[in-house]
Amino acid sequence: MKLVETDLELAQRAALTGAGEALRHFAVIADLPQETKKDGSVVTLADRAVENAIRDVLTAARPDDAILGEEHGETVSGNGRRWIIDPIDGTALFVRGDNRWLVLIALEVDGVVTVGVQIVPAQGLGWWAERGRGAYRGRVTDGALVDAERIRVAGPPPEIGAARLGVVPIDWGREVAAPLVEVAAEEPWPVHPPLLVAQGDLDVAVQTGGEIWDFAASSVIIPEAGGVFRGLAGQDRPDRGPFVFASDPALLEESLRILRKEKAQTADSRGIPRRSGAGGA
Repeated sequence: MKLVETDLELAQRAALTGAGEALRHFAVIADLPQETKKDGSVVTLADRAVENAIRDVLTAARPDDAILGEEHGETVSGNGRRWIIDPIDGTALFVRGDNRWLVLIALEVDGVVTVGVQIVPAQGLGWWAERGRGAYRGRVTDGALVDAERIRVAGPPPEIGAARLGVVPIDWGREVAAPLVEVAAEEPWPVHPPLLVAQGDLDVAVQTGGEIWDFAASSVIIPEAGGVFRGLAGQDRPDRGPFVFASDPALLEESLRILRKEKAQTADSRGIPRRSGAGGA
């Protein structure tokens, strides 16, 4: 007899359902009506349809859980469990026919993200993680994730000048990342840059803006792959604003310092960092 579906299995099934719905619309993208939201971002019928499809799966399986989605807001629950959905992350890419958009789902339990799934439907690829159980990637075949492979960040970390950097989005907010782009080695990205950090193909990724649903899934996938992340304002949980993902804590700190245009730090005789020019350094 099959055991009850786990949270990770449910997240994967819901994300794959959303991916299938999204691909139906992506196939006729030229005919898909578009709107502009108050924040200036693009939304389509596909965004709403995908979120509805995901919500239907989650609600049927976990009717007592809350759901927060980019397009349809939040339902409430008293059990401390909340699913977080970005039905199409990268709608600007989606409407241009670019295949790098994603479907994102995460589960937050008592304020901590425990499960994250990211699917790139048009490339047939998926990444996922469950807290304490590692991060994985695989292929999407016949509506299932197959060929699972555990992923890890690259190491040892390079000097910041040799660090492989990815910046997302590609067409707005780049001024946030500009100080780091000047010193690191920016590279083009075939899939979402934080995922490339998680699998060892980039050293640093900057996401120049977003909301909790943009970062929730990454916030468990990257650490489970051995990486680290933090918001430019110091946030250590998914939140609004720019975020930096890195393969190593020291690389993260150096990247944040550069982005904040702070002075370099030196270390005293005990190896404790201190700001240049302070305390006789």
